[in-house]
Amino acid sequence: MKTILVTGPIGSGKSQVCRILEAKGYPVYDSDSRTKGLYANRPGLKALLEKELDVRFEDLQIIFTDSEKREKLEAIVYPLVREDFEKFKADNRECGTVFFESATAWQKPQFRDCFDSVWMVEAPLQTRTQRNPKVLQRNSLQNFNGLKADKIITNDSTLDELKQKIDDLI
Repeated sequence: MKTILVTGPIGSGKSQVCRILEAKGYPVYDSDSRTKGLYANRPGLKALLEKELDVRFEDLQIIFTDSEKREKLEAIVYPLVREDFEKFKADNRECGTVFFESATAWQKPQFRDCFDSVWMVEAPLQTRTQRNPKVLQRNSLQNFNGLKADKIITNDSTLDELKQKIDDLI
């Protein structure tokens, strides 16, 4: 089975790319929503995070400004996400190719050996800011220096053009 990471900065259009891939029949693991599912459905996870991070679960956004708390959270949650993804892959093994959407997985040790290929979605900062108001708040947390992407998707045009770019990659 081939596993492809779809990554890029906030507002670049990773989710749009993945919606196009899903419409073509490819299984896509949306790491953000799956992680939220783990928070909701994994008994004791919220309490463990509150205890280890010394913060109420509702205030977890502190990880965007506190690197120590972010690292603690990642050490607890990312192995669970990896486990969940391995199950997702097993459930979709007949498909031949699965995609994993994440802005950060490429640089995390828990996912280092996980991907056969990396697709980077990029867009100009002004475009990304228009798409997502959190870009300016979180942009400094995202660093793609050192990323060796196998494919780069520049998402700065129409939806039809984006679909064509993905068709060309597939």
